Amino acid sequence: MHVTVTSPFWERYRGKVVDKVIPYQWEVINDEREIEIPDDPSGSVQDIDSTWSHAVRNLRVAAGDIQSDFKGFVFQDSDVYKWLEEAAYSLVYKADEGLQELCDRLIDLIARAQRSDGYLDTPYLIGSGAFAGRRPFTQLQQSHEMYVMGHYIEAGVAYYEATGNEQALEIAKRMGDCLDRHFGEEEGKIHGADGHPEIELALARLYEVTRDDRYLKLAVFFIKVRGQDPDFYDKQNAEIGDGSTDIFPQMRAWTHEYTQTARPINEQNTAEGHAVRAVYLLTGIAHVARLTHDEKLKATAERLWADIVRRRMYVTGGIGSTHVGEAFTYDYDLPNDTLYAESCASVGLCFAARQMLEIESRGEYGDILEREIFNGAISGMALDGQHFFYVNPLEADPQASRNNPDRAHVLMRRAEWFGCACCPANIARLIASIDRYIYAVHEDRREIVAHQFIANDAEFFDGIRIKQESNFPWDGHIHFTVTVPDGVAPAKLLIRIPEWSSDGYGITINGSESSQPAVRDGFASIGIRPGSTSIALSLDMSVRAVRANSAVRHDVRKVAIMRGPVVFCAEESDNVAPLWNYRVPSGTAPQSHVEYSANELEGVVVIKAPAFRLDDDGTEAPLYMNASRHAPAENAEELKMIPYYAWANRTVDRMQVWFDSDI
Repeated sequence: MHVTVTSPFWERYRGKVVDKVIPYQWEVINDEREIEIPDDPSGSVQDIDSTWSHAVRNLRVAAGDIQSDFKGFVFQDSDVYKWLEEAAYSLVYKADEGLQELCDRLIDLIARAQRSDGYLDTPYLIGSGAFAGRRPFTQLQQSHEMYVMGHYIEAGVAYYEATGNEQALEIAKRMGDCLDRHFGEEEGKIHGADGHPEIELALARLYEVTRDDRYLKLAVFFIKVRGQDPDFYDKQNAEIGDGSTDIFPQMRAWTHEYTQTARPINEQNTAEGHAVRAVYLLTGIAHVARLTHDEKLKATAERLWADIVRRRMYVTGGIGSTHVGEAFTYDYDLPNDTLYAESCASVGLCFAARQMLEIESRGEYGDILEREIFNGAISGMALDGQHFFYVNPLEADPQASRNNPDRAHVLMRRAEWFGCACCPANIARLIASIDRYIYAVHEDRREIVAHQFIANDAEFFDGIRIKQESNFPWDGHIHFTVTVPDGVAPAKLLIRIPEWSSDGYGITINGSESSQPAVRDGFASIGIRPGSTSIALSLDMSVRAVRANSAVRHDVRKVAIMRGPVVFCAEESDNVAPLWNYRVPSGTAPQSHVEYSANELEGVVVIKAPAFRLDDDGTEAPLYMNASRHAPAENAEELKMIPYYAWANRTVDRMQVWFDSDI
């Protein structure tokens, strides 16, 4: 399958990755740009530089090019590897000899830093400061060694696929071989998994490109060994010694539920702990289940998926309800102003959704992926491509962020970078690879699944071509031109009917509406044969008010406004303060005015919704008063709303997604 993205919306984002994001991020990780790094949003405290990244520099130290101590978080290498991966994807759609030469030199540096046995993690190789005398793989709960190597494996595979660079793949294979020598069921090997899942999905990708069964077997091992001995991390920590030797001392207090080790994975029913770890693990489970045809693993993936998206996910697709441990809490606990909703978690849920779609064509998987890519994932990057959110709130107030410690993690303006800089490159690698998130292909069933409406030109098995045209997400008219060469056997095209348009859509085939295709599990199935087939899909792009399940106490009698897949929010720069005084009646949606504003926020649809605003009591009024004698007056107002992903690109002021209503 080869896909060329032509969507105006995504071409702008992908062009920005090439022109702005990749050069900017390289300058940061290569210490060519001095930056201001804010306090870590999670509250983690380590000896990190607030001005420089040191990420590439650590590799130069490990390679022997310069003499220095290790600097940064223990997982600092992964910033480099994710940058390499985003660069690899960008080279597929935008050739750049200078960038490719830079990447080739970086890969050569990584090869020189790699130990002869394939091990590569610079804090352990450099062995300075807190890492002096530490032995690899002896404190897996905290060390992130396989997390880091997993990110290189992903990058190495991506770069090999994009450029044919054999050295990039060889480094990845040597890492896989190193892990295979150290881990497994055999006597004398380590019977445990990394504290931060990532290696599982990376090894699945390495297997797909090499077809070496050892890598798939090892991925299965890392998934299934988790939770077999709930005390595994505790035993390793005890062997290391007291807390003074810890990388992250707070991790000793983490429960087995938090670390996803309380029970074997096939007995796990809920998504627990650190949200990013949970969705990376889910991605690996789904990928391995598909490759091995393991029905128990598939059922586990479906259970964990259902718990996340039906009970623990925000309307924007954000996940992670608390900044304490960047974690899930419990079902339906979804506060809007103290949440975490880390950008990486939204990106990770995109990874998981893609793998679920590869297993089964179920509309829900495409719906959630769509929700993420148009809301929760891209909100983490500013429109300039050089500022980033770690935390993505649904309600924000500058005064609260400044003065309330419970909200200090909520930034009101995207930062230049972070000490723990996992999010910037994660967002960029998703955008750069968005062409991989449009179709799923099941050649054995002769089935092409179009689950995202991102305009593109694509070629599939047997020379089948699909041209998808639209101005989505601003317009709901999508046109497919399917060309099947002569002599090719019939096939099927499955087109997702979004849940938000399931009551109002239309399909015409070759200009005829006479027979509507059957819809099953959220997909319309259309037979395609030799020749050209024209398919027009019309989706309902009406503004709609969305409410949460009544179990979500934070959103009771509130509504959020959506149009198509896009969640909208209000900012104080467009409306009279404070935003919490607005009430949006349940009948607002059909009366709302919709317009495309080319001059705002690089081109967005703006919604102007009829609303009511309470009179402000003022500071002279009593703190508490008799409600029957002092009922506040309401005045009809117009509430201006912009897409959620575009908030905080202008002024620093309040933002809100959910509004009181009369439902």
